[in-house]
Amino acid sequence: MQPAATLVSPAPPRLSGLAVFVYVFVPFALGHYLSSLLRNVNAVLASQLASALALTPGQLGLLTSAFFFAFALVQLPVGMALDRYGPRRVQVAMLLVASCGAVLFARGGGFWSLLAARAVMGCGLGGCFMAAVKAVSIWIAPSRLPSVHGYLIAVGGMGAASATMPVRAMLEYTDWRGLFVLLAGLVACTGLLIALLYPKLDDAAPARSPLSPLLPALREVWRAPGFRAVVALVLVPHAVFFGVQGLWIGRWLADVALYPEDAVAYLLYLGMAAVVFGAIAVGMITEWAGRRGMPPLDVAAAGITMFVLIQAAFVIGYRPSFPWLSVMFTLAGTVTGIDYAIVAQSMPRALTGRAATFLNLLIFIGAFLVQAGFGVVIGLWQPDLLGHAPAAAYRCAFALLVLIQVPGLWQYARRRRGAPLPAT
Repeated sequence: MQPAATLVSPAPPRLSGLAVFVYVFVPFALGHYLSSLLRNVNAVLASQLASALALTPGQLGLLTSAFFFAFALVQLPVGMALDRYGPRRVQVAMLLVASCGAVLFARGGGFWSLLAARAVMGCGLGGCFMAAVKAVSIWIAPSRLPSVHGYLIAVGGMGAASATMPVRAMLEYTDWRGLFVLLAGLVACTGLLIALLYPKLDDAAPARSPLSPLLPALREVWRAPGFRAVVALVLVPHAVFFGVQGLWIGRWLADVALYPEDAVAYLLYLGMAAVVFGAIAVGMITEWAGRRGMPPLDVAAAGITMFVLIQAAFVIGYRPSFPWLSVMFTLAGTVTGIDYAIVAQSMPRALTGRAATFLNLLIFIGAFLVQAGFGVVIGLWQPDLLGHAPAAAYRCAFALLVLIQVPGLWQYARRRRGAPLPAT
């Protein structure tokens, strides 16, 4: 069997910028938007779900985490399917699965039925971002990928933001069951939009061949110098960004900064806005730097250095900086999303789907470990009478995060001085 990396697929005919935006970017970005919304919506609905179905806090936590478990579980199969069948076929089928999961969730009558439905949603939405990455990498020039991937990440940020105030507004007109029926319809319509709009040329490519088995294909991805260079520098910071921003920034604002709930919510909202603007800015800066001869990995190293320094500021605990530290953490952390664009640029086209999903799997595993490990460290200290963990606990946890990110920067600096990095 011929290795997938040696296959040469014919380049698709060029489309105008407007056609790529309408037929490629918009439908796949909408899928990523809905995936981010559904991933975060349980935080807003937690009280309603608990009261309606008598769920315990432990059941609520397990119910939410089922999405992430299923999401990670499908990454590698989705990557192989994207390379074998193309983003249109894969994404349409998976969005239909996600829509069914949302309907099942709306009809769920107890914890186990909701858990199963949530897992089905996670499986169906697990390929949204990777399918979008695969689609745009087919139709957009490699030099434009960092900017376009930044736009995709920004759309995901808007989806996460929509899971807050807009969802609360919708609950004025319907309950959580009606909300999930509406979301199921939107997900199904997005699948139909992709089926109708996305060009079918890649599906009909005559050079498509059967893929090599999973483990040899992943070994081939791992052996690519560009992939290893990205993982060595960006993987741990990306996992830190996801793991901390998803839970512990809010707890830090309440426990250490001692802000009331409304102030915490406002600062977290500003953080969501920072994701949108930061992702767009990272893409634009990367393109600007590329025109001046600076590779994307250099841009990533500069941004990650700033990201680690901001975490060091959490360790120092300078109180006048508290109002902005959480926002700056999110703003600087968006630079870690550049890893998807670098991998898409550096890998052979036949492997971009598996490479992106392999990277995504590593990031989600890392984020889980960071989030859980951070909690273990915080739990080593006794909370006060109000349930607040002491500042020393957070300082220790953030110090450990800084320590696990420094080796990647040190290794990059050594390689940068000693020899040119792999072309990206």
